[in-house]
Amino acid sequence: MKLRRAYLPADASTTVDVATHAPLVRKLASMMVSRLPASVELDDLIQVGMIGLLEAAQQFDTSQGVLFETFASQRIRGAMLDELRRIDWLPRQARRNAKQIEQALTALEQEFGRAPHESEVAERLEMSIDEYQSMLYDCKGHQLVYYEDFRHESDEGSSTQFIEHVAGPEAETPFAMLGDQRFREHLVAAIKELPERDQLVMNLYYEEELNLKEIGAVLGVTESRVCQLHSQAVSRLRGKLRSWI
Repeated sequence: MKLRRAYLPADASTTVDVATHAPLVRKLASMMVSRLPASVELDDLIQVGMIGLLEAAQQFDTSQGVLFETFASQRIRGAMLDELRRIDWLPRQARRNAKQIEQALTALEQEFGRAPHESEVAERLEMSIDEYQSMLYDCKGHQLVYYEDFRHESDEGSSTQFIEHVAGPEAETPFAMLGDQRFREHLVAAIKELPERDQLVMNLYYEEELNLKEIGAVLGVTESRVCQLHSQAVSRLRGKLRSWI
């Protein structure tokens, strides 16, 4: 994943000394990149953030009674988030479909007290089994957290921007979360609750590091079918781990 390269105009003039506030961009980019996939590069986030800083300097109005650093932080983070959304490989419609699947799986499991069958999920979504499986294939299921998840609900019920959740100083890194004994126990329990075939797919993909074609050979199904099963398994886990992600 590569972010678009961006450069500041050489003759830009503002009422704010941009160079003085450049460290703010690095600080925000460093906090954000530690909670994103390794394919997102710090330098690229900084370049995008510098564009946000320049725009903030050009648009800052001292009469509003807001500190420039506060105003600039919002613009810098916004610029970074816009770029992350732009490069996100999964189309917005596919993300919406993935969330629909996740919600249907979670609701049906609560109703039945077991993992629902594909036909039951398709019926809940008011579509044919072929349409449901096609939706699973299109979603791919590779992302546990989506950049479109803008809002995060706190324990007190208030909501904050998703960017604040992933980049804020109080947020845990994925590695720290994985090191949390409670999370590991929750994850293990969630995987054990998956249907047997879903467990096998996850084990072969993540533990044995087989590709989809190789997993298909083990299961005796096509590569596209493995992709569907993987998407469904990830959607089930997202629902079970909702309090953690």
